[in-house]
Amino acid sequence: MTLPRQPAAVVFDMDGLLFDSERLYAQSILTAAREVGCAMSHDVFLQLVGRSREVNHRFLLDHYGADYPLQALIATWGRHFHALAAAGLPLKPGVVELLDLLDELGLPRAIATSNTHASVHRNLTALGLADRFHAIVGHGDYTSGKPSPDPFLKAAERLGVAPALCLALEDSHNGIRSASAAGMMAVMIPDLIAPTEEIHGLCTLVVDDLHAVCRLVEQRR
Repeated sequence: MTLPRQPAAVVFDMDGLLFDSERLYAQSILTAAREVGCAMSHDVFLQLVGRSREVNHRFLLDHYGADYPLQALIATWGRHFHALAAAGLPLKPGVVELLDLLDELGLPRAIATSNTHASVHRNLTALGLADRFHAIVGHGDYTSGKPSPDPFLKAAERLGVAPALCLALEDSHNGIRSASAAGMMAVMIPDLIAPTEEIHGLCTLVVDDLHAVCRLVEQRR
C-alpha cells in the first residue's frame, strides 16, 4: 500500500481528522434537538458530517419542515458543545507524530474546513498547534463548501503547490468527494462513517489512522 507519487504538501480536514470532535458534535446536537422538542436520529446527524453550515441548515429545514426551530437548535447545540469542549478537544492518534515528520521533511501543510477561522485558531491554540500549519482555509474563504473542490483548491493555492501533488486527509464522505474533485491524492481515515463503494472509488487509499499516514509518507521520502 503506497501513494502514487511523493506529496509536496499535505492538506488536513479538522473535525474527526485532527480532533476527536465528531462524537462531541453528535452528543451535543442530539441533546440539543431533544431539548428544543425535535428529536434527531443519529442517522440524520451523520448526514450533517463534512458539510458547510449553510448546507446543513437547508438540509434540516428541508428534512423537518420550514417550522423547524433551527435558531433554537443552533443556540442550544452551541451551549452544549462548548461545555463538552471546554477542556480542549482530544487529538486523534498520530497527529503530533505526523506533524513532526512533515517538519522533518520540510513539507508545507494546510487545514481545509467548514469551521470559522476563530474556531480553528481556538482549537489549535488550546493544544499548542497554532504554528504547525502554513495556511488555514475556513468558512468564508471559498464560494462553495465540501463536497465542492473549492476548499481544497484554495488550500493548494495558498500553499503554492499543484493539487495533484497534495496529499488530502479526510474522515468524511463529502470531504473525500471534495479532495478527489480537486485532483488531490485523497486518503480517508474513517471516523464515524465507513467508506461506501462510491467513496472507495474516489480514495487513493483508506487507512486506519494517522500513524498509517506517517508510514505512507515515509515510504515516499
